Amino acid sequence: MEQLNLLGVALGLAALAGINLYLTVFVTGLAINQHWITLAPQYQSLEVLSNPVIITVAGVLYFLEFFADKIPWVDSAWDTVHTIIRPIGGAFLAIQVLGHTSPVFDIVILLLAGGTSLVAHTAKASSRLVANASPEPFSNIGLSLVEDVGVFGGLALIYYNPLVALVIFGLALAAFLFFAPKIFRAMKAKIWLVFKKLNGPAEAGLPVALPATLPGGLATVFNHHNVLQETIAWAVPCLSGRGRRIPPNLFGALVATNGEPRKVVFVAKKGRGLAETIDLEGMTVARDPKFLSENLLIFPTVGKGPRYLFVFPRSNGAAVEEIVEYLRARLAPVATMTESAREPALQV
Repeated sequence: MEQLNLLGVALGLAALAGINLYLTVFVTGLAINQHWITLAPQYQSLEVLSNPVIITVAGVLYFLEFFADKIPWVDSAWDTVHTIIRPIGGAFLAIQVLGHTSPVFDIVILLLAGGTSLVAHTAKASSRLVANASPEPFSNIGLSLVEDVGVFGGLALIYYNPLVALVIFGLALAAFLFFAPKIFRAMKAKIWLVFKKLNGPAEAGLPVALPATLPGGLATVFNHHNVLQETIAWAVPCLSGRGRRIPPNLFGALVATNGEPRKVVFVAKKGRGLAETIDLEGMTVARDPKFLSENLLIFPTVGKGPRYLFVFPRSNGAAVEEIVEYLRARLAPVATMTESAREPALQV
């Protein structure tokens, strides 16, 4: 039981260091220095954190992080710099808890604690990257405050019940690893949108010619799906948002064919390939500009039904507008024909 408690303290501190290294060191050192907590004999190695120099340095760095962590994009830049610092700091704290017993044991602890800190850091950084898709700062401030409160709560739990802390941190890490593929897809999508925004200023609404060819990998997927050998009217690269049978954050393309004017197909290289046909009958198509992206919305005109969201780079605003106009024109031929039929009748 004592060994499990030691492991709980070591990995618990490593996990909290992955969220906020400076706050973890500052609060722990200050609590020891001011005798708010009494270290058990097996944790005496943490006494070094009570050194006034360490407390001062950690406090100053936390002061800087407190403000940097609440500014959109500055927080992501700060997280990028700390991708190496936090795992190293977490590994050091774990070694301080468990002590130096043998080189092999030290390396194992370094790997476990460093990996734990890295996972916690990745979870924090990915959540911030997703929040930064919105230009308002309130979500960043809220997340930052929740993280700070979580560090305080985690330290208290480690002190009062290290075994429970170990179980909770283990479950949290397992949950993150389970959802890691989705999280990494979302991070990759946000990074792609940021890169496109920085390298391609938004267009001034000038007409554009929509591409009519697919990249090699997507062309193979589409050709396998296109059993009627229909010709492509246009094919525009995009990200999947939400939609029936379409996972989010997939890199692919939205395709329209000349043979099926009231349908579009989303193709992506997921697994053996994904090709999902969307019937536009009874649907409304709209453009929804966002801070990082131009979104294409497809939803039922009346009542309930499947809804779809496709995400394009911010610089592709003119292309999205062209897509919307194209699809709206294809969805209104019946009304157009009715009006043209009435006109001669009125002249007679």
